[in-house]
Amino acid sequence: MVQQVGDNLTNEYNFQIGDLLMASTYLKRDITSDGNKKIFTFSMWVKRGTLGSEQRLLMGYDAGSGEEFFQFNSNDKMKFASSNGTLYLSDVDSTRVFRDTSAWYHLVLAYDSTQATDTNRIKLYVNGEQETIDSSPGGFPSQNTDILFWNTSGDDIDIGGRSELNNLYFDGQMSHIHFIDGTAYDATAFGQYDANGVWTINTSPSVTYGTNGFFILKDGNSVTDQSGNSNNFTVGAGTLTNTEDNPSNVFCTYNPLIPSDLDYANGNTDVQQTSNTDWEATKGTLGFTEGKYYWEVKISSNAGDPWDQFHGIAGENAITSGATYDATPSVIFAAGGTIDVDGTITQSGLGQSSDGDIIGIAVDADNSNIDFYRNGTQVGTTQALSSNSGFWLPFSGFAGNRTAQANFGNGYFGTTAVSSAGTNASGNGIFEYDVPTGYTALSTKGLNL
Repeated sequence: MVQQVGDNLTNEYNFQIGDLLMASTYLKRDITSDGNKKIFTFSMWVKRGTLGSEQRLLMGYDAGSGEEFFQFNSNDKMKFASSNGTLYLSDVDSTRVFRDTSAWYHLVLAYDSTQATDTNRIKLYVNGEQETIDSSPGGFPSQNTDILFWNTSGDDIDIGGRSELNNLYFDGQMSHIHFIDGTAYDATAFGQYDANGVWTINTSPSVTYGTNGFFILKDGNSVTDQSGNSNNFTVGAGTLTNTEDNPSNVFCTYNPLIPSDLDYANGNTDVQQTSNTDWEATKGTLGFTEGKYYWEVKISSNAGDPWDQFHGIAGENAITSGATYDATPSVIFAAGGTIDVDGTITQSGLGQSSDGDIIGIAVDADNSNIDFYRNGTQVGTTQALSSNSGFWLPFSGFAGNRTAQANFGNGYFGTTAVSSAGTNASGNGIFEYDVPTGYTALSTKGLNL
């Protein structure tokens, strides 16, 4: 599947904020001045990682006095709620669920309790479209109801988690976060449709931020406010990891929606088999029928069996669940030193891979072949692809307690940057080793080169 959020291919950056399977990260700011408590706008771009858990995006609280928050629920709907510790003054959900881990979402929450009509007091936009709101959890606020904590001197505002209890961390990536104090904007203040009808990011919107307004994560993992207000944040816990993946150039990741017992981490670029000794496999979120693409996978745990871990490509319909290794069509390089096509060994004696080895995969869909590399050196000979694949996608599989970290071009294995980036003539993606001539990263920009 190919999901493209935007095609205005600018040099934007974002960061990965929080991981439910590793160190958790959130941002924090102490509010020092009262702002407008009846009108605000919150805008951000997010790419989800883990689904099916409660994850805070924006959080305000006063210990013992309640909280207000904007979040993904455990049912993957979105919620805005404000509680004074005794009752909820606002509590609404989206009617839709949001389970796409392959694309970026642009979220806008606009609050204006001065409106006479209750349904106009909270508005939610996703990728430029206003969402239908379910008010049954607790209802819209009464007219002129104040928000309690986001704009109150002496309180705290968190992004990406709940610092009070060190939990409910967001798993995924965030970019271009705006808070507007005193104006309720719709989504067109922060984005626009391009000529192809794709919702794209406005990197420098013309908005009035107000007293407590801020703009962070504009050009990297900086928490310095870009609004001119100097409402800077600090990293409350964890580490902000800069990535190449951004709303204008969406990179491939592993796909957690494929049913399996695998665990995913770091924005679905890490995958681990821990629960049993059965075979488990996964595929990527971006597929292709033409072009030349390169990515790398670092073997983090491998016990030596030739079939304990493998990496390569598979057809779009090759697996419907993760419990397989002999997908058809597929071409894989196994850790024990074999190349296999559709479950049959075609090359062997290529040497056992070890922990820390980096497997490079270079697929030439234009000429229907694939090459494998280990630590920058080709292993085996060029292998022809089988036919009738439909879309080809990255493919990885494991048995037992095995772990791998993919670099689809973000320049990181997990949260560790590549040690010394190789050359890449396309300029799309950062890799440990030199990218073969004519190849590029598997991303929406790469698909359109």
